[in-house]
Amino acid sequence: HCACALRSVLSAPPGGSPLLLARRSLLSANQNSALHYFHCLRIVEILRGTEASTRNLFGRYSSQRMKDWQEIVALYEKENTYLAELASLLVRSVSYEAPALRKQISRCQQAQQDFARREEECQLAAAELRERFYASCKQYGITGDNVRQELLALVKELPSLLSEIGAGASALTEAIELYEACVEFVCESSAEPVLPLLRHVGRRGNTTVYEWRTGLEPVRVERPEVQEVPEQPKEDAIDWGDFTLEPSGTSDGAATGGAQDEIDWGITLEPSPQDDGIDWGDGDGDGDGAQIAVLEAGTEVPEGVACGSEALTVLELAETRNQFLDELMELELFLAQRLAEMEEEADVLAASQFQLAPPALQGQSSPRVASLLAGTRALLGQLGTRRMQHLFTILASPRSYVDRVSELLQQKLRQAELLLAKREALGQKRQEALAEQGNLEPKLDRLLDTTRELQRLRYSGRPVNLMGVCL
Repeated sequence: HCACALRSVLSAPPGGSPLLLARRSLLSANQNSALHYFHCLRIVEILRGTEASTRNLFGRYSSQRMKDWQEIVALYEKENTYLAELASLLVRSVSYEAPALRKQISRCQQAQQDFARREEECQLAAAELRERFYASCKQYGITGDNVRQELLALVKELPSLLSEIGAGASALTEAIELYEACVEFVCESSAEPVLPLLRHVGRRGNTTVYEWRTGLEPVRVERPEVQEVPEQPKEDAIDWGDFTLEPSGTSDGAATGGAQDEIDWGITLEPSPQDDGIDWGDGDGDGDGAQIAVLEAGTEVPEGVACGSEALTVLELAETRNQFLDELMELELFLAQRLAEMEEEADVLAASQFQLAPPALQGQSSPRVASLLAGTRALLGQLGTRRMQHLFTILASPRSYVDRVSELLQQKLRQAELLLAKREALGQKRQEALAEQGNLEPKLDRLLDTTRELQRLRYSGRPVNLMGVCL
């Protein structure tokens, strides 16, 4: 009945400004809270002014609209029903609706804080990954603009670096002679030369392996061709080559009587009438069969030509480079041990052992041996740097190593990009939580205003006190 009466008021044409104001007020009240007893009283008061022309001589209203609302007010006042309704509205607003809205607003605020914290974490993690990427690139000696091409270009710098190391080995001549004199004095034999490769590099520099093994400088050097390592194809891009399924229409080698849709594989199944079906390539016929020329042993490579692995330098080839490092470390251990013995003045036994030593051993001083040891360790340090290790690994297996290193470095950048994308998504969620909070706060304010208004109203002259509630 109340809903029908309300629709009649809302659909009626406004007879004056009071009814228009009442309509707006009812719309606002009905949108945010329930229509209660005091709303009905207000409507009846407004209708008394707008429906005054419908009163008869007995003071009654002939307007059905007025009769409906008066009946609603009478039903509310019967047995004080309106008190129960208004008490229920107050309890629901104070105990349920207001706490629920506050909880939702608190969750929105907490979500904004969490999203902001996670955004900052993603930003910091992305920045850390980028720093690690550029730090790794710096270790490799590249800028990181094009990791693959820059890694491949590093190998071009290797010959000049190895030439510098070969030139530095010339400064170890005195240390090598000291070690040789000590070996001859202790072992009393000089059948095998000590540190042969280190001595060779010190005299002639970083020569070819051919010169090291033969002792002769090659007339011509034919270095292995450096093939450009192609980019790895994508997983969904499969190179099928020139494979075709179209049959050949003018094939002479296929068996006669075959279907036209067969594939000509170029295989002859019928033997020739002149022989037993196998062409051994004797060369007696007039055919253009392929001839196999057998070369005698030792005639494949002309004399004085360095090719293959022998065309590489001794520091480029892994075998000779490892021998060079072993001899260098052997020299370092000798110098370190000799320096320790010379610095121990109380070692009478060691001093007595070197009384009969040649002048090359007795004439050395501790500072001089320390200087020779420092030069040896400096040369070892040049060969043992991380950059040189990367260069040697790239030289040994350019495809697998470059691909692996490129993938590892690019993976850090991809992870950084994913973290930045996640940060953007978290920022959108934070904005959504902020917008939701902006929608909930006006609802809570209107609910609190309505609850305060209900609390201020007088119920048959009795005030209403809400205990334990903060509005």
